Amino acid sequence: MMQTTSFLLAHDTTTGVVTLTLNRPDRLNALTFEVYDELRRTFRQLDVEPGVRAVVLTGAGKAFCSGGDVHDIIGALVGRDYRGLLEFTRMTCDLILAIRQCRRPVVAALNGTVAGAGAVIATACDIRLAAPSAKIAFLFTKVGLSGADMGAAWLLPRIVGLGRATELLMTGEFITADEAHRIGLYNRVVPAEELVAAATAFAEMLASGPSFALEITKEALNREAHMDLAAALEAEAQIQASLMLHPDFREAFEAFRDKRPARFL
Repeated sequence: MMQTTSFLLAHDTTTGVVTLTLNRPDRLNALTFEVYDELRRTFRQLDVEPGVRAVVLTGAGKAFCSGGDVHDIIGALVGRDYRGLLEFTRMTCDLILAIRQCRRPVVAALNGTVAGAGAVIATACDIRLAAPSAKIAFLFTKVGLSGADMGAAWLLPRIVGLGRATELLMTGEFITADEAHRIGLYNRVVPAEELVAAATAFAEMLASGPSFALEITKEALNREAHMDLAAALEAEAQIQASLMLHPDFREAFEAFRDKRPARFL
């Protein structure tokens, strides 16, 4: 398993769950150039790393992620020209693409403030479990930038609908964890002391499932946003017929017949 320097990585080889922990608690896990870059490279590697079946992403301390570090990133960007700024914004977008293209399910454990880039990273994950303290805001318009940052204008409407997404991206205001759950942005809100365990248990449940079927499901969720209904139906018909030839489909049937747990590839 790879080693990381700007955040923590732990791999449970028994379950196949990898836990990534943002580890700048004194700065509310604000992102630096190094964290952005290493996160995107790590998700690319996890996509192909043997033995990885699911990923948990969380933060140390009192916050999940407060966004880009004001001193280490924002201050440095002020002095860049357009080409230098575009290099940075493309890197941040590439992190989101790496999360969405990672074939392993990614579960976010949101342990506190989720803001700016941290909010988009959480939105890019497949499942979001949150502590009651996990208020969330897409802060970009608060600093004179577009609310459409790092794919937020593509991701968020697909989760909460266009009206809610418009409000969140235009105002940049925080909403509570309960409100985020009510509108469907958070899948669950759990007590803070149970959060990591709950996220890990969810990831372990997914990790024990049919990994190829989950991979194809995630790919379809990404791809079918660009299709009309007829194209989506044909794509799903072909996918499902192919998966019916996969050993996991027979294993599910035989496990049901034999009244035992399925052992998926």
